[in-house]
Amino acid sequence: MPSPSARRRPRTVLAMEPRVRDALFDAAAVDRLIAVANTDPFAVVQDFSAAEHMAALAGAEVLLTGWGCPPLTESVLDRMPRLRTVVHAAGSVKHHVTDACWARGLTVASAAEANALPVAEYTVAAILFTGKRVLDSQRAYRQRRDRVDMLNLLAGAGNFGRTVGVVGASRIGRRVIALLRPYDLRVLLYDPYLSAEEASRLGVRLVDLDELARACDVVSLHAPELPETRHLFDGARLSLLRDGATLINTARGSLVDTEALTAELVAGRLNAVLDVTEPEVLPGDSPLYDLPNVLLTPHVAGSLGNELGRLVHAALDELERYAAGLPFAGPVRPEDLHRSA
Repeated sequence: MPSPSARRRPRTVLAMEPRVRDALFDAAAVDRLIAVANTDPFAVVQDFSAAEHMAALAGAEVLLTGWGCPPLTESVLDRMPRLRTVVHAAGSVKHHVTDACWARGLTVASAAEANALPVAEYTVAAILFTGKRVLDSQRAYRQRRDRVDMLNLLAGAGNFGRTVGVVGASRIGRRVIALLRPYDLRVLLYDPYLSAEEASRLGVRLVDLDELARACDVVSLHAPELPETRHLFDGARLSLLRDGATLINTARGSLVDTEALTAELVAGRLNAVLDVTEPEVLPGDSPLYDLPNVLLTPHVAGSLGNELGRLVHAALDELERYAAGLPFAGPVRPEDLHRSA
């Protein structure tokens, strides 16, 4: 890249929830933003119709977005005649990048690759803890408060030779596959867009979804939310999972029929690690909060805490590339959105 002094500093506006801006931008990130962009790092737009933002939006060449950015509709874009690109300091852009953006020829970049890593790390931790039956041993120890006969209680536990099914060769799915390589696991993959040769290069075997459901000890979902993936695991497919199998969902709640899964979990036939559900927040009387065979977390697998630093610096990398006239490392293309989260 050119030296910082040789780069221009494009007019940039931040569009996200103010609390997201505060979480993303520590002092080092603010300094870096100021170095690469002509911007007010403390001015955040969350309402594109607010009069106090009109002048800034009219001159914006770059929109640096985050969680809470409103949709970029035709009327919104009319207020930004100089806008050329959108850089998203998070993963999916489906919540705010609309067809109007593509119609105007805007380029878009996302920090989705950076956000994939913590989700993959969470997933691999869940796979390994599930195989080790950590929840069972923790519960037994809590109840007995004395020595537990683990040879009997956990006779079938362990990760040696387990079969793991990955549903979707997405960024996260591929990261999970890569992170699982050091372990003595057999990995099966379902992805209708992938060839057997491509799966072989990933080091996994491509199978159809029903075969994956029947064969695996653990099934982890990494497919996008699309009309054809809604309730991908419905009652019929959940019934194919072997007794004692674990379903992990860090993708989208709509991939699973919550009512059918709840019935299986209440019966004790299956286990689940659920970071996303449908609805996103379950009703307060849902049994999933209390079942001993369920680990339920409130959508925490993605970037949080100090992991947000990875996101913002990935976005600033893209902003630097744009300022230097270089192509994005993580471009978002309209033709790819059908297969992404």
